[in-house]
Amino acid sequence: MEPFLVSARKFRPKTFKDVVGQSSITDTLENAINKNHLASALLFCGPRGVGKTTCARILAKKINATENTSEFEDFAFNIFELDAASNNSVEDIRSLIDQVRIPPQQGKYKVYIIDEVHMLSQSAFNAFLKTLEEPPAHAIFILATTEKHKIIPTILSRCQIYDFKRITVKDAVEHLKYIAEQQQIEADEDALHIIAQKADGAMRDALSIFDRIVSFAPEKLTKEVVAENLNVLDYESYIEFTELISKGAIPDLMLAFDDLLDKGFDGHHFITGLASHFRDLLICQYQSTSSLLEISQQGRELYQQQSKLVSRDFLIDAIDLANDCDLNYKSSKNKRLFVELCLMKLATLALSGEKKKPLTNQGLIPTAYFKSSAAHTPVERIDVSIEERTATTAVTEPIKEAVQIESEVDAPLEEKSETPIAEEAVEVVPSINIAPKSVSAYSLSSIRKKKEHLEELNSNAKEEEILPEDAFEEAKMQELWAQYVEEIEAKGQKILASNLNSDIPKLLKDHKIWIELPNDTMKKEIERSQSGVLNFLKKELNNYAISLKITVSEEVAKQFAFTPEEKYEKLREKNPNVDLLRSKLDLDIS
Repeated sequence: MEPFLVSARKFRPKTFKDVVGQSSITDTLENAINKNHLASALLFCGPRGVGKTTCARILAKKINATENTSEFEDFAFNIFELDAASNNSVEDIRSLIDQVRIPPQQGKYKVYIIDEVHMLSQSAFNAFLKTLEEPPAHAIFILATTEKHKIIPTILSRCQIYDFKRITVKDAVEHLKYIAEQQQIEADEDALHIIAQKADGAMRDALSIFDRIVSFAPEKLTKEVVAENLNVLDYESYIEFTELISKGAIPDLMLAFDDLLDKGFDGHHFITGLASHFRDLLICQYQSTSSLLEISQQGRELYQQQSKLVSRDFLIDAIDLANDCDLNYKSSKNKRLFVELCLMKLATLALSGEKKKPLTNQGLIPTAYFKSSAAHTPVERIDVSIEERTATTAVTEPIKEAVQIESEVDAPLEEKSETPIAEEAVEVVPSINIAPKSVSAYSLSSIRKKKEHLEELNSNAKEEEILPEDAFEEAKMQELWAQYVEEIEAKGQKILASNLNSDIPKLLKDHKIWIELPNDTMKKEIERSQSGVLNFLKKELNNYAISLKITVSEEVAKQFAFTPEEKYEKLREKNPNVDLLRSKLDLDIS
């Protein structure tokens, strides 16, 4: 019995043409070899399983191939591989540098492949710098890493960088088809698509999954077999859920979700997949974006059919709801109920065709119902019964008549015939829970009192608009300013009083008062409390147009920034005994 060799090793590419999904890099490397433009240090970076180490080995063999030798000839003694994950010390790098000095005995180049180079220590990187920048003519370094951001910039600047990309689903499916044919295994295209999507751009992961499923079902790989083995939901499951949502079948949705949980599927995985399914349906509605759907032709047809049955607005709102559920899933204590609530919202969304509209302040009747007669559709009044409509009409009609009579009484004679019914009458409708007896609240006397109250408020507002603006002198303003500072200082607001007292206010045009401060901190403190001083000045000066202008001046700041010598002189002026203290204690001014 021969030992089993995994597909990732058995079908490892031996030439650049066999490498999957990296044509731009392989073509560049091949041209560099043919034109003798190959750099002495190369950095291969990208996700796992995309062909970095494979390309490094192919390159190492190819550069030693000559006209008299084949590129498939084994030059293993010229290729040195170092795993930096386990050999990351300075001693390991020094040992490598000692080997670099020795030229190859056969072939032209010695190639050093350092895998997972980002695992080297800081000191190992520093020890490697000089050799990497100026290696011997016979040495080529190929560094491979999945985390380029962890490599120090001095190393990056000495390397020619090649960024490997993720393998697309299409390329992965084509390569899996080729391997299935080589092993004489029948596989559905949908099954290979699920494997490629599960691999998430890593060809090595796709081959590992392929080997696992072949061991589970060696005869034929079907979509159902792959979905069962990988414990993933295929697109048909999401299509069935979407059909139930579009019908608003909440009980069936609950049962289907319960069955899904019984099979061992995670609710978080399900809701993220449902959001992706809605996204795929949305891109199917646009001809230009349909190519973004990475699925088999059979699945594409099903998506196209379902995308025609749901509206674009529904899909956008559904994606929003599913995405919110995804974001808040981990913080929810009852995760099952959280997903079920999302499904119920989606089903309700599909029934109404739109999100629920905001209600009035009574919380009972949609506002849009009262805007115009055109807005009175059955959808917007779905929650109001026939009896409630009758009660509402009974309340509304006397109100309209009362308002019309009141407007006719108050209107001039020449305008009576042209006065329309007040527009507010349509919106001033009581809640549907109010019985017809509450009409007394809208009698002529109550409406008249309400109107008189509104007129009184308007007249008061007009009176407040006309405020006094008496003229005053600067000296009077400064006197009141000082008085206000004394009052707040007596109340314990010493910091604010000190800030206001730091400059003498000046009077500008248009009743504007200007003060200059030494720093922004004092300015912010006064700005926060300026209403107090302004209200005081407005009242005392009988001028309500007074405003405050606060600026920061460097010259004022200089006045407050004393040197140690200046501070000492100030202290000595206040107390001459400071000199005596200084001489006895032998103090320095610093």
